[in-house]
Amino acid sequence: MSYKNLTAEKTTVTRDTIRLEEKTGNIYQSIVVVSKRANQISATLKEELTQKLQEFNTTTDNLEEVFENREQIEISRHYERMAKPTAIATQELLENKLFINNPEE
Repeated sequence: MSYKNLTAEKTTVTRDTIRLEEKTGNIYQSIVVVSKRANQISATLKEELTQKLQEFNTTTDNLEEVFENREQIEISRHYERMAKPTAIATQELLENKLFINNPEE
């Protein structure tokens, strides 16, 4: 899934807890679902970023190479500007894009 084109907010937004509660019937379960999904998204983004940055990995680091590597800086800035994993996970929950498996039911 491409997280770059999602409509999740990039700033802090006040959420309607009633809408979150409607998804699972319990606000705490909704928060747990969002939390677990945010951890999955975070791990995926971290792995993706690490793979992209390893292309620039060198065995010898001198001061000149650090300042010349603008592509690496742009990649890092792009990931910093993206929506946070919790915002993405919350948006997915509100848009019914998450499958919630409750073992108690």
